Amino acid sequence: MSEVKTIHGTFCWNELITRDMAGASKFYTELLGWKAVDSGMPGMDYTMLKAGDKDAGGMMTMPPDVPGEVPAHWMAYIAVDDVDAAAKKAAELGGEVFHGPEDIPNVGRFCIIKDPTGAVVSLITMSG
Repeated sequence: MSEVKTIHGTFCWNELITRDMAGASKFYTELLGWKAVDSGMPGMDYTMLKAGDKDAGGMMTMPPDVPGEVPAHWMAYIAVDDVDAAAKKAAELGGEVFHGPEDIPNVGRFCIIKDPTGAVVSLITMSG
C-alpha cells in the first residue's frame, strides 16, 4: 500500500472480499496479469495484488460473521483526515456506520458506512 493516495476525499484503495481466495487469485492474475503476493500481515490472510511492482489492490477472505447471502465484492476506500469524525458525520447526515471505526495494524484506521441511498463504502485514515 506504499503508493496509496491519502488526500482527504479521494478514492485510495480497492479490496476484494471473497470466500474463494484461490479462485479469485487465479481469475485476476490470468485476466489482468496481476501478481498475488502474501502481505505478511500478522494474524491475517491478506493478499496484495500487484500490477508489475505497483500495488493494484488487496484481497481477503470474507469474515465469518458476514451473512452467507452477501456475495464476493470489491470494496472501495476513500481517504479521510479523521475516520472517527467522518463516521460520526456520516451518521449525522443519515448514513449508517456498519463497522468500526477500527484500527488496521501498520495501515491505519477504517470504518464501513452505508449512505442514505444504500451505497456502501469504506473510509480510511492512513497511519504514518
